[in-house]
Amino acid sequence: METVIVHIEVAVNPTEDEEKVKKAITNILYDPTFTSASAFQGYKLKATAQGQASLTNLRNLLRNDRIRDTARNVLYRAIRDDKISFYVNKQVAYAGHVSFSEEYAESPLGPIYVVIETTSPKHLVDWLAEKTEKK
Repeated sequence: METVIVHIEVAVNPTEDEEKVKKAITNILYDPTFTSASAFQGYKLKATAQGQASLTNLRNLLRNDRIRDTARNVLYRAIRDDKISFYVNKQVAYAGHVSFSEEYAESPLGPIYVVIETTSPKHLVDWLAEKTEKK
């Protein structure tokens, strides 16, 4: 059985509602544990979850948004050793969708930073964003 640990970090700006930021996180991560730490402006909200099932929400969003092939490309490029790390647009996640982003360029309120530690990253990507059949 493969090990999966998901770490999420996101800035909560002074103008943002923490509950809305938490909703953005829970839209992509099932049953996370939250902690917070002070930051330069506002603070950082951190979330952690364990097990492949914790990524079920993300998997469903990739399927529902019909972006599995694009997600596969992004996630395969994001693999470094036993980690997959990427950014997701915070506002889009709050709305119940997924949009991969750069560190700050495309997300004015700052992105959600996701790091997935797993013993089998390619297998996990195949599960998260299975290949669609081309006709």
